[in-house]
Amino acid sequence: MILCVANWDLTTYISVMPKMVPDYELKAILAVVTRFPDGVSGDAVRRELPFDIPPRMFQRRLEVLIERGRLNAKGRGRGRRYWPTQTTFVHPTAVPSEIMQIHEPNEENYPLLSAIGREIRTKIQAPSFHRTPVGYNSEFLDAYRPNVTSYLPDDIRRHLLEIGHSQEEQRPAGTYARQIYNRLLIDLSWNSSRLEGNTYSLLETERLLALGESAIGRDAREAQMILNHKTAIELLVDQADEVGFNRYTVLNLHALLSENLLEDPRACGRVRSIPVGVAGSVYHPLEVPQLIEEAFQQILDTAAAISNPYEQAFFIMVHLPYLQPFEDVNKRVSRLAANIPLIRRNLSPLSFVDVPERAYLDGILGVYELNRVELLRDVFVWAYERSCARYSAVRHSLGQPNLFKLRYREQISNIIAGIIRQKLDKQTAATRIRQIVEVQIPREDQPRFTEIVETELMSLHEGNFARFRLRPAEFEAWQKHWM
Repeated sequence: MILCVANWDLTTYISVMPKMVPDYELKAILAVVTRFPDGVSGDAVRRELPFDIPPRMFQRRLEVLIERGRLNAKGRGRGRRYWPTQTTFVHPTAVPSEIMQIHEPNEENYPLLSAIGREIRTKIQAPSFHRTPVGYNSEFLDAYRPNVTSYLPDDIRRHLLEIGHSQEEQRPAGTYARQIYNRLLIDLSWNSSRLEGNTYSLLETERLLALGESAIGRDAREAQMILNHKTAIELLVDQADEVGFNRYTVLNLHALLSENLLEDPRACGRVRSIPVGVAGSVYHPLEVPQLIEEAFQQILDTAAAISNPYEQAFFIMVHLPYLQPFEDVNKRVSRLAANIPLIRRNLSPLSFVDVPERAYLDGILGVYELNRVELLRDVFVWAYERSCARYSAVRHSLGQPNLFKLRYREQISNIIAGIIRQKLDKQTAATRIRQIVEVQIPREDQPRFTEIVETELMSLHEGNFARFRLRPAEFEAWQKHWM
């Protein structure tokens, strides 16, 4: 049967033949709206789409999504706003790459995964309506036996110790962290904040931490987030011989990291007594306050009983976010708490250098929805290798050239040389880098490219600037303005 639609209004045709609506268009719209959990206008969504679509057809697509329970809407006319329903989550890769013009994760911008890790990633990147809603599984924690159960196999633990050991292992707790404190403070504050969607650049973060100057045009909450990391890291380093997996340490870490960021200030440093949700996931955390308290204490007791520092670190990265013991800021607490055994034993800290936000979140979702740790483990190991390389704990294990830097070698060199010859300060340089990157670098590579350029700038000294074809007089003149 063939329907003649020549004289029909297009929206009527779509309503009668709903299967004719291209699935990729609906997914693309959902992918955009999901980035705005507090609501977004239709015009803003349409501008963000990677393809052109007539206004009336676009409006019909929105109505279809509302009818299917994927979007909520409020208001009329141009003031109408849309936001995702609680169960809506669409990862950008759910939309065909030829339409979205994005790249699937590759070995350059996504950690190398094990076969099990790839399997988990495939499952949790499926649209939310294909994923089974789940609640907190207490058996996942109960099944763990300290020094019997091991999320990190023996060979991985040996590898991490080999690359993470320092010459200060017999010195008082925190000695190594104090030696690299300035670098650690910037790296961990910036990377942990970046994994929460913070848009400060590395240079802007350094300026904020050193001078207390917020970046122009940035949200105050972003500055607060970074400054909170500073005070939390200070606690871990200054009290390295006292902190541990106990209520004092973890509750105070939460209080420091959440200061001035929660709607209810009384929730800072307190185990929650209200239900919480997890955006972008079909996982529903535990809701009964007494059970949350009991599980929280069980996590601390279990972690404290683990003898291997790397197993301790990974265990807390798995179970603190999974329980969601606080109203918010749970993942941040877990990332800093993972450094407790490393700082105490003078091992190289974990600062999440180069870790893609998507890879980290995928690993967390694997724990939330499947109680599988392998994907997060792949990310953890890769992240620790990168952190160790940053702090020069090892050189040989990552001796291969960085293919990403090799690809953009000329662009990196030109930007750095230009900044130095123009004698730009940190604030101006951060703005200039952002402007150049937005024009010259593909969108999917922009975050990593920016980090590399800023890291190179911050690492310059009299013994290495010649590789950017600079003269001594140019470097010396620039140093006077670099603040």
